[in-house]
Amino acid sequence: MEKRDYYEVLNVPKGASREEIKDAYRKLALQYHPDRNKSPDAEEKFKEISEAYAVLSDDEKRMQYDQFGHAGIDGRYTRDDIFRGADFESIFRDLGFGFGGFESIFDMFFGRRERRPYGPEKGSDLRYDMEITLEQVASGLKTQIEVPRTERCSECNGSGAAQGTQPTRCSRCNGTGQVQHVRSSGFARFVRIETCDKCGARGITIESPCKTCRGRGTVEKTRKISVKIPAGIETRTSLRLSGEGEAGVHGGPPGDLYVVVHVKPDNVFERDGSDILCEVQVGFAQAALGAEIEVPTLESKARMKIPAGTQTGTIFRLRGKGLPEADGYGRGDELVRVAIRTPTKLSQRQKQLLAELAKEIGENL
Repeated sequence: MEKRDYYEVLNVPKGASREEIKDAYRKLALQYHPDRNKSPDAEEKFKEISEAYAVLSDDEKRMQYDQFGHAGIDGRYTRDDIFRGADFESIFRDLGFGFGGFESIFDMFFGRRERRPYGPEKGSDLRYDMEITLEQVASGLKTQIEVPRTERCSECNGSGAAQGTQPTRCSRCNGTGQVQHVRSSGFARFVRIETCDKCGARGITIESPCKTCRGRGTVEKTRKISVKIPAGIETRTSLRLSGEGEAGVHGGPPGDLYVVVHVKPDNVFERDGSDILCEVQVGFAQAALGAEIEVPTLESKARMKIPAGTQTGTIFRLRGKGLPEADGYGRGDELVRVAIRTPTKLSQRQKQLLAELAKEIGENL
C-alpha cells in the first residue's frame, strides 16, 4: 500500500514549525495509543504517525523528504537513523510514559510494563468511612471499628506452600509473572505482554498448597481496630493507621488503613471552623425590655443576657463555648442569633393592650 504524505498524516501544513509538528504528534499519539483506542486500526495508525514525526522533526530528514518525497527517505536511512533524531523522550515524559531509547519506542506504547522478579510487595491500603457527632468532635473520641481485610496466613507464614515445602520460581516466566511476545514490522518492534498462564502473574508455582489459605498466602479476617479521633477534627479528615491495611504479598509489609471522618449535621448547631452557630427565639417583651435567657451549648445549657431593645437577627458571642481548635490550642466561640417570637393567639385583653402600646409609640394599625 502506498504511503500517505507525512504532512497529511500529522494534519499539518508543509510550512509548519517544529513546535506545531510536535504538538500535532502529541495529540495524535494520545488519540491512537492502543491502550486508549481499541479500534482495530489504532496500532497501524500509531505506527504511521510516529514514523511521520520521526522524519518531520529532524531538519535533515525533512529536507530530503520535502525534495524527494518518500524516495528520499526509503533506502537512505535505517530504522534506527530515522528514530534517533526525534525528540520522543520529552514527549513521552509529557504524555506520562517512560522512555527507554529509540530502539524500544513502540514497546512502551504497546503495553510494556515494568517487570520485576518475584519478591516482597507491600499490601494494599484500605479506607474506612466513619460518622461522628458534633458533640464527639467537641470531646474527641476513642472507639473500635471492625475492618474486614486479608492477613498473612499463620499456617504457612504467607508462603502459600504446605509446611515442609517451598514455592519454586515459575519456569515459564522466570519469576516475572509476565510472558513477552515480540513481533517486528518495518520500522517498529511490537511487544505484547501477557500474564503468565502457568503461575497467574505470581512468578512462583506451588506444588503442595497450604490447606488453610489454599496457596494464596493470606486469609480473610475481620479485626477490631482501635481508633483515636482527636477533638476539633474537621469533616472528611483522613487518619492514617500504619500497617492496618491488607497483608503484604510474598512476605512484604502490610498496607495502611485510612479512616475518613465525616461529621454528621447537627439539629441545633451549624459549624464554622471552630465556631458554632445556633438560633434562639425570645419573646417580644423580652427583646423590648431586656432579659436573661437560657441557650443550648455543646455541654448543656448556659445563661445569656440580652439588652433592652434587641432586634431580631442580632448575634451574641459566648466566648470559649465552641469547638476545640484542630491544633489543640484554644477553643472557638458559640454565636447565638436572636429571633423575635411573635405571638399568634391573643386574648381580647392582650389585643387591647398591644393596640394601646401601638398608639402610644406611634404605630398605625
